[in-house]
Amino acid sequence: MTDIDDAPAPPSPLKPFRYPIFRDVWLANLLSRFGGLIQSVGASWLMVSLGASATLISLVQTSTTLPIMLFSLLAGALADTFDRRRLMLIAQLFMLVVSLLLSLAAWFGVLTPWLLLAFTFLIGTGAALNGPAWQASVGDMVPRDDLPAAVALNSMGFNVARSTGPAVGGLVVAAFGAAAAFAVNTVSYLGLLFVLTRWRSPARREQLQRETLGRAMGAGLRYVALSPSILTVLVRSLVFGLGASAIPALMPLVARDLVAGGPLIFGLLLGAFGIGAVVGAYFSSGLRRTLSTEGFVRFALIALAAASIATAFSHSVILTMAALFVGGAGWVLALSTFNVTVQMASPRWVVGRTLALYQMSAFGGMALGSWLWGSVTEQASLETALLCSAGVSIGCLVMGLVLPLPMAGKADLEPLGRWKAPTLAVPIEGRSGPVVTTIEYRIDDDKLAEFLHLMVERRRVRRRDGARHWLLLRDLEQPAVWVERYDTATWTETVRHNERATRADADIGERLRALNAGNERPRVHRMLARDLDAVLDDADVTAALAQPLTDPSRQA
Repeated sequence: MTDIDDAPAPPSPLKPFRYPIFRDVWLANLLSRFGGLIQSVGASWLMVSLGASATLISLVQTSTTLPIMLFSLLAGALADTFDRRRLMLIAQLFMLVVSLLLSLAAWFGVLTPWLLLAFTFLIGTGAALNGPAWQASVGDMVPRDDLPAAVALNSMGFNVARSTGPAVGGLVVAAFGAAAAFAVNTVSYLGLLFVLTRWRSPARREQLQRETLGRAMGAGLRYVALSPSILTVLVRSLVFGLGASAIPALMPLVARDLVAGGPLIFGLLLGAFGIGAVVGAYFSSGLRRTLSTEGFVRFALIALAAASIATAFSHSVILTMAALFVGGAGWVLALSTFNVTVQMASPRWVVGRTLALYQMSAFGGMALGSWLWGSVTEQASLETALLCSAGVSIGCLVMGLVLPLPMAGKADLEPLGRWKAPTLAVPIEGRSGPVVTTIEYRIDDDKLAEFLHLMVERRRVRRRDGARHWLLLRDLEQPAVWVERYDTATWTETVRHNERATRADADIGERLRALNAGNERPRVHRMLARDLDAVLDDADVTAALAQPLTDPSRQA
């Protein structure tokens, strides 16, 4: 029997810090997030001080998360088609300028509730632009095997700031006012700008013409729509965001009405939530080795529901902080699991867009939930809103019985790299098209059932990677002959479609080749579709048609 001491030690959750660029960006992000949370405390408490309604107070979070729902897909397409480092620099500069203007408006006392919401919406827009580029860049900074730990560390970094930033924000607001909190946030962007300016991200191989933004966004939507594992994560994260948003959105009211506190107590409650998230992120690697992905999220949802229920009934600062500690752990465990599952289920060419759609789903649920729970508070009570949000979290848990989350990282999504452009006898340009591709198989009757089963998956993969009008045809005169047919818009899209194949997709092609009768490979034909009217308008063709019918060159 092998001694237990000989077993390999589990990987350290801090391993990604061995990579200097990840460590530097993580630290700079920590400072930036710290400033952002101080700003958030200032905005939330300033809204309370302005005498705003519960709906307007809850809309502070909505105004921050709504841009993520609105603009993330565009940001994801930009992250996949442009330099991610430059994209992050632009986003950080934009947020710095908006934060500076917000600080000046607060200093001169001209802020109204709606103007404050406008500023927080603009800051959220910068975050929406930055998010997919930053998250997709993590895969450029650490190896794929270390990606789950890196994502968990990112969550932990945010919540390290959350655990102390709100408390400090409460002190800053209490001592110096909201304008000072906004000024601190403005300065916090400088460190990240400095690190990003020095970093040189890996060069991209731009062999093909860059996709237009519209086509890139369409490709991202198509990929997710035809990827059941990612689609499941999006649906579950939407419901999660709806239920989980109540605690952060209503926390100013919890501090004021349930535990009778001021901005300092508000900061302490946010700090307890953040400390719980830090602890949850640190121990997530160990839990991930003992629980399935679905079990992991169920554990997190139970923690969130319990925290909402306890907060609704508690009038003690200590008890409420303990409940929020548990809720913070559940919050980060669920979000980091959704994030890792999406990243591990996405090849690099589309990861920015799949992460953007995940963010749209999760933060869209949070934006909707923030408005919903604020409205429920106004119509019923704060306690009712918290209890209803707990019910939604339990509902998300029950959904797992029908839509369980997939295990992350099972498929090898590295590029297959086998496809080589064929030698073409007809001159063609990248924009030429449509291009029709056919693959002819000869399938014996005893292998037909397996062939058709594989073709179902082949159709999904083809369409997911950009093929159009996919058809499977059977020859009526030679029943053993089956033809797979699809088209792409241009020759460039044909090349792009083939280069998107992953190692996980290779198994389908190999099994289909094995089913083909005889020793020959399936026959592939690529044809350029021609518009007959356009061909007839061609000057050379017109000249040829003008020749006498007796001309030998006109005879078949």
